[in-house]
Amino acid sequence: MARGAHIHHGAASMSQHNGFTSLFVGRQGKILLAVTLAVMFCISLASLAFRFYTLDQSTERMAHLERSFSNLKAALNVDSVRQHQMQKIMAIIEKYNPAMPAAMRYEIADEIYRMAIKYPNLNVDLICATITHESALSWRPDVRSQAGAMGLMQIMPATGVFLAADEGLPWTSPQEILYNPILNIRLGCRYLSTLISLYELDGGLAAYNGGEKRAVMWLASGKDDRVLWEETRGYIPAVLKLYEQFQD
Repeated sequence: MARGAHIHHGAASMSQHNGFTSLFVGRQGKILLAVTLAVMFCISLASLAFRFYTLDQSTERMAHLERSFSNLKAALNVDSVRQHQMQKIMAIIEKYNPAMPAAMRYEIADEIYRMAIKYPNLNVDLICATITHESALSWRPDVRSQAGAMGLMQIMPATGVFLAADEGLPWTSPQEILYNPILNIRLGCRYLSTLISLYELDGGLAAYNGGEKRAVMWLASGKDDRVLWEETRGYIPAVLKLYEQFQD
């Protein structure tokens, strides 16, 4: 009886032990499953984050490429316009002064183009029209009038001194400054732009040729040509005609 009880008690202990083991294993399995699911979730989350990061990077790269392409396209358009304008100016110079060296034609054309960009109320055609008439259709950098006006844009030395000071250009001599085609154009365009901003196009041309006082009187009279100097009366329509011609 005692032996049977001992056996029964041993079987009960073994059964209890097996139950604990099963419970322990079951808990381990659940923990392992939970850990596995957590790891898989983290991997999925990381993969998703990487995909979003990659997508963001790709989007940023595409945006960068689009910006670069737009900038390149704009630069090419600007360069195309510049080339067209430069060729146009050089053709005008060659028409009136075929003896001018090609290198000088290019430098003058470049300066005219830069002045047209610098001063919004000027453009290539207007500058070329003014130079063409002022230089007596010669486009010679060393042209000089009977009144003493010098260079392509026919600047009087006294006026040149003030313009050079405004431009921050050291004044050396009238010949060195005003017979230099680049400096002459730079000073002449500054002067012409200032006058046009004050008196509009035709008034500015009147002031450029005949002086501001006469231009003011002319505008105040309702543009009565009798107020202008005889030369100025022909100057304004002549420049405007060339301006229209160069615009075609």
